Amino acid sequence: MKKYDLLTITIASIFSAPLVNPVMAEPSLFDYKEATSSYEDAYVAGSFNIGSGNQDQSNYNLDLSLDYEKVFSSPDRNTKFDFVGSGSRSRGPNDADETKSTFQLLGSATVDNYFQPGSKGAFWYGKGEFGARKDQEKPFTKATVGLGYGRVVNVTPMARAIRVVQALRSKGVLQSDLDNSIYQAIAEIIAKEGEYRSRYGLRDYYQYWIGDMEKALDTSLGAPGVIRSYDVLTKERISTRKHGWLVRAGVGAVLSDYDGETGKPAVEVGAEYHLPLSNQTQFSNEAIVTTTLKDNSKSYIFNNALSLTHELTDVIDWENKWLLSYNKLDKSNDITSNTLTSSFNYSLTNQLDFNITATLAKTTTQDNIDKRLTMGVKYRLK
Repeated sequence: MKKYDLLTITIASIFSAPLVNPVMAEPSLFDYKEATSSYEDAYVAGSFNIGSGNQDQSNYNLDLSLDYEKVFSSPDRNTKFDFVGSGSRSRGPNDADETKSTFQLLGSATVDNYFQPGSKGAFWYGKGEFGARKDQEKPFTKATVGLGYGRVVNVTPMARAIRVVQALRSKGVLQSDLDNSIYQAIAEIIAKEGEYRSRYGLRDYYQYWIGDMEKALDTSLGAPGVIRSYDVLTKERISTRKHGWLVRAGVGAVLSDYDGETGKPAVEVGAEYHLPLSNQTQFSNEAIVTTTLKDNSKSYIFNNALSLTHELTDVIDWENKWLLSYNKLDKSNDITSNTLTSSFNYSLTNQLDFNITATLAKTTTQDNIDKRLTMGVKYRLK
């Protein structure tokens, strides 16, 4: 009997004793209720390689790209500015090889106006587009208006709020579990960083920004907590997190085209789907079909961009992308292009990444698959 009593007491002691490292419940990114906010992503990436030795001349290849996105979100309206650009300069190893260079730019501005503010329902939208390519007669410009349904919500503020709380717990500043409403309050403060910067100035806004987060937590962070919060918010980068879906369809006109023609009517149908698979993993897919209505033409262009980003650690992101383009042509063979990339981005600072990228590219005009392994840097402008 004594052995059983001793075993019973031991088991009871184990289960009644406080855990040394209790697992704290964290909200899902889906719990975030978007307030009026904005986010901005702006990157410049580049890679360069050069070869010399047993060849007629030194060969080199320089690739540069620019990716910019800014989104303003409010209950009644979402405004998105999007700009991508790429350019390259290269020379082969043979005497007859000349220096070649290319560039292309494409930008757009889209405004979604919801019929019922705060809903995820119907909206009407307007969009303007601009494009430029090397050796083309004119730039590409297009205007579109149409209808849509659904909403994509930026949940990055909640992801950052969760990361701040995790860091404070690791420092022992926070011990108890937090209600989801507190995470929501912190996320809303994080989303208003631009407002704090405008009100208090670039040099001083951090103390007010973090001070209001401290009030939302209803506890004193102390110097260690303030410093750790500052480090997370300014030195650790969390890639954009989104969730939701939308579809849209519109009509418009190509005001000018690369071939010099103007005034062609156009139709577009598009869709987006975004899902954070976890607090560290983001899946996104965007597709659009466009066509011009002229001379009974049956040509159209279909573009699909799929991406999966996983945060391996606080400083390493793994990005995977698949870009598919299908060009249906009336007077020549259709063209299909597939580009697969997988990148490991190591954050050297909050603004500078070192990346290693593997690329597989194939179009129907090529016999072989283009395979590349490149190393480069990626600078975050915003």
